Amino acid sequence: MHIHELNPWRTLIALSVFVIVIIVGFLTMSKPLLTYHLNMVESIKEVDDTDLYFYPWELESVINKETNSIILFDIRDNFIYGQGHIPGAENMSANELSKEDNIKRLEELKENGFTVVLYGEDELQANGPLMLFRQAGFDNIKILPGGYNYYLEHKTDLKSTENDDSFIKGIPRYDFAEMAAPKDSGTKAVADKKPVQVQRRQKASVAAGGC
Repeated sequence: MHIHELNPWRTLIALSVFVIVIIVGFLTMSKPLLTYHLNMVESIKEVDDTDLYFYPWELESVINKETNSIILFDIRDNFIYGQGHIPGAENMSANELSKEDNIKRLEELKENGFTVVLYGEDELQANGPLMLFRQAGFDNIKILPGGYNYYLEHKTDLKSTENDDSFIKGIPRYDFAEMAAPKDSGTKAVADKKPVQVQRRQKASVAAGGC
């Protein structure tokens, strides 16, 4: 028999210390940077919400600095951003969006009434970050339909895109019909190939006589 079994006060003190350690641990535990306010079903419903979009023709007011309440964030890689971006856009690459400094920046922009517009190479690239932040309660974040590719194609006359819905369809990266079509050389080789005539061998005659 251990000596502390004869002294219940030791057990009580040990148990009290354990409880205090647990309480201190909960009180000092760091809170997560992002907490979700929308579930997956609610997030999917938001896809059809037109308020999620900041349209390409609206970029002129931002580029010309006619408004200071819109902040553009280019979520592409820093190197690609350096090769060309929408004038006035800041770079916040997708793999750094959830860093503490960036989350704090987004929170400050929301508190101060700014609208944040995300864009990537195309709309698909920015969809994931958009839904992440919308789920986390950043209802001031929008997306640029068509992304940088669409802007680049129409940057000389953005106003004309107001009646253009090609950004919904997107810009094809590959011509799959052309890739799937048979090549001329292959077709010609098949056409020039002549059928092979098969001749049956004649059965050899049995020699006269026999055993």
